[in-house]
Amino acid sequence: MAQQNDEHVIEANGRCRIVIRNGQVVEVGKAMIEGCPLAERFAYPIPDFNAGEVKANIEHRIKAFGMCTPQREVLDSREFVGFGASEILSFGLQAGIIDAVVLACDGAGTVIVTQPALVQGIGGRMSGLVSTCPYPEVVARIEENGGIVLDRENASMDALAGVALAVEKGFRKIAVTVALPGDAAAIRKVHPATLIFGVHVTGLTKEEAEMLVSACDLVTSCASKTIRDAVSGRALLQAGIAIPIFAMTRPGKELIIEKIRQGSEPVLVKPTHLPSLSGKQPEPLV
Repeated sequence: MAQQNDEHVIEANGRCRIVIRNGQVVEVGKAMIEGCPLAERFAYPIPDFNAGEVKANIEHRIKAFGMCTPQREVLDSREFVGFGASEILSFGLQAGIIDAVVLACDGAGTVIVTQPALVQGIGGRMSGLVSTCPYPEVVARIEENGGIVLDRENASMDALAGVALAVEKGFRKIAVTVALPGDAAAIRKVHPATLIFGVHVTGLTKEEAEMLVSACDLVTSCASKTIRDAVSGRALLQAGIAIPIFAMTRPGKELIIEKIRQGSEPVLVKPTHLPSLSGKQPEPLV
């Protein structure tokens, strides 16, 4: 397996561009927001989105589970948030509502997974992967747990190709996480039965937000004002009030309702206009 450059680019913690080389954080850009209620509850909290705090958070992730290194752990069964993308999709696999999830993993690129713990281990602690490089060790861990790596040589990221490969492998109840509105629209056109989950949406333009919402079954809100505006009058269900998840279609709505039905946590159900937001949102919304 060829490995040319040991470099990873992620956008995290307020869509801050971060570059990691050889296990070291070498670049931290400026965050688009100043604070986030979810970031305050991270394993390594970020009370203020300055470069020093963001760098320390990423360094903690590298040390804790090997993010963007050959030591990357890929399995986890803990729920970090009640209605995060990985939590919802892990549940979908466990409940048999989904039979494969296509997502991106640092050290492997686009992957197809069928084990709930693999979805949570990959996606629960990673957000906003822009580019990555292949690590044979990470690819092997994913494959040992039943995962399929789209491009073992280059760790390329291609959600549409990942869904096409899942279809080729015989999966029929496929879910995919998508950050690019154009990718979501293409998947909806070519593979219309796919359950599409829009993620990493901070900073989208109005047009991009409209395109994503129109193509997705589920979409997270992150710190996006345009997503909150785009779902207004269209969302069928909202989970959470600070950084909500929106179900835009009946399949998306049914997945969240089934997670609630099988869960043990108390839940408030109330017909209302959506979005319904708490006073504590990411600051500012962009």
